[in-house]
Amino acid sequence: MKYLIVGLGNIGEEYENTRHNIGFIILDDLVKSSNIIFTANKLASTCEYKFKGRSIILIKPSTYMNLSGKAVNYWMRAEKIPLENVLIITDDIALPLGSLRLKTKGRDGGHNGLKSISETLGTEEFARLRVGVEMIFRRANKLIMFLENGRQKKLLCWHRVSLYQLILLKHLQQLVCNEQ
Repeated sequence: MKYLIVGLGNIGEEYENTRHNIGFIILDDLVKSSNIIFTANKLASTCEYKFKGRSIILIKPSTYMNLSGKAVNYWMRAEKIPLENVLIITDDIALPLGSLRLKTKGRDGGHNGLKSISETLGTEEFARLRVGVEMIFRRANKLIMFLENGRQKKLLCWHRVSLYQLILLKHLQQLVCNEQ
């Protein structure tokens, strides 16, 4: 059985370490400890992750947030992965920083990535893990300023990404257990 995990984000240096890229950040952290690397493919950077003998395709769409549905649809078809084996990881500004909400279906809540996926797939019945990023906009101390190439930039403190990784693995374990 195959699974597809999609980390939503936007490509490009100007989007690195922004709230919209929490999906990319989580997937990068997940594979970092496994010596797996993403490679550029059609509509997404992809890699295959093995967990308890299961094949998990991880993708970071290269279509920008508003067209994420194209990448999700393409990789579901290419890998023959049913909708019930898909998990979308996305940011949610309505949730406090560090909180998580896992649902098996739901509305897009104004999120353009989820909207694109819903429209492309013709359904809102897909699992999504929403990661709270709301406090980033309320608390300036959640930002670190640093210099890069002589320009001042902001780097978000994602000190809880390893927590997200653990919860993601827990969800995968539940999927595997439910399958048996």
